[in-house]
Amino acid sequence: MKLNMAEEEDYMSDSFINVQEDIRPGLPMLRQIREARRKEEKQQEANLKNRQKSLKEEEQERRDIGLKNALGCENKGFALLQKMGYKSGQALGKSGGGIVEPIPLNIKTGIGIGHEASLKRKAEEKLESYRKKIHMKNQAEEKAAEQFRMRLKNKQDEMKLEGDLRRSQRACQQLDAQKNIQVPREAWYWLRLEEETEEDEEEKEQDEDEYKSEDLSVLEKLQILTSYLREEHLYCIWCGTAYEDKEDISSNCPGPTSADHD
Repeated sequence: MKLNMAEEEDYMSDSFINVQEDIRPGLPMLRQIREARRKEEKQQEANLKNRQKSLKEEEQERRDIGLKNALGCENKGFALLQKMGYKSGQALGKSGGGIVEPIPLNIKTGIGIGHEASLKRKAEEKLESYRKKIHMKNQAEEKAAEQFRMRLKNKQDEMKLEGDLRRSQRACQQLDAQKNIQVPREAWYWLRLEEETEEDEEEKEQDEDEYKSEDLSVLEKLQILTSYLREEHLYCIWCGTAYEDKEDISSNCPGPTSADHD
């Protein structure tokens, strides 16, 4: 029993637990990853230190070092200035009103003479090309909008003319009926009935053929019909009035067209 108790104590001891903790799943893999990262970082640092500097980098470093260091007595130009009474840190000029620090260098590497002018010219050409494209686009849009307005206006004018012609045909038919005129002077002087008998269909087709042969526009028909109404019935479609005689219509009616009544 004592032996078993000892074995149980050994089983529950800290050393046994620590051993179990050391062999946790995944722990060796984490250690390997950390070790590989440390080796990689050390290798990168070594590569940076051992990397050979390019000729341009070495030239830049020497230039920076030379510009940071002040001129010494070994410089011939500085020695001549000292002989003329110049002291280090003193402003140039007889009255001491000149510059203290030398003019900074603006070193440009990899750019030839005229490169900036070339870049500026290309940028201006690009801007000018862009402006031309925008101008052409705006002109095209304005032209399209103007054409649309013209089409819309023409459509509205055409609809107005058709409405005036129907109104004139209706007035002509009524005024002719008052004078017992059974047949219109021209087939299109009157409005056609929407519902016609089959017997009238052939006559209608013949009238349409005659009308088509005349090939009159809506405006021309309106001008002809309004003139007929004025001469035959002393009636102005624009005034909506039937006058007593020719003197009355010429005196009181503004004119034979719609524009005269605006």
